[in-house]
Amino acid sequence: METQTQDKATVWLKPEQVDQMRSATVEVSAPYLAARNDALIATLYDSGLRVAEAVALNVADHVDLDDGVLALPADIQKDYTTDRTPSYTEIELADETVRTLRTYLAGRWKDTEALWPSRQSDRMTTESVRNAITAAAVAADVEPMTLQGRGDPEQVTPHTLRHSVAYRMLNVEEGHTFYDVRNRLRHATIQTTEKVYDHIDRV
Repeated sequence: METQTQDKATVWLKPEQVDQMRSATVEVSAPYLAARNDALIATLYDSGLRVAEAVALNVADHVDLDDGVLALPADIQKDYTTDRTPSYTEIELADETVRTLRTYLAGRWKDTEALWPSRQSDRMTTESVRNAITAAAVAADVEPMTLQGRGDPEQVTPHTLRHSVAYRMLNVEEGHTFYDVRNRLRHATIQTTEKVYDHIDRV
């Protein structure tokens, strides 16, 4: 599991590296898992979901592709250490992510309540998601950005994709602020966002 140094993001990816992971997972995964893994990476990288939130998603309850949103009730969101209880949230998805999810759901090999089934059960575990993400990074041979420079593919986890959302918003897309990142990642306070990501905001 990824560790934190003074609560800072320690491993993150550039957009082209995420694209490489998506291509690699399609090439190396079993055919019936390729679309799932591609959609999983796309969704995590677009939404900034925590891995526990991702595995809790149900197709009927939480996925609205007509409106292009993921619906997150408070009970599947992280419990904050403050007294601020998370509220119902809708995360808007990019059009490309919606298309990827539609393709995946249209050809899914297992019809389950959960958005992400596994080979062994009707719902992936947080460990199985981590394994799929790390395997995609290894297959793509991506060298993530770290506090010490370039890292190893084995360091890439689902939380790396969450950190990569912040990198993309602050350095690739125009017009975003720490407040936008805070809202996307649903931090309890703006101070958390600044503390975790101030070192990846280019000046």
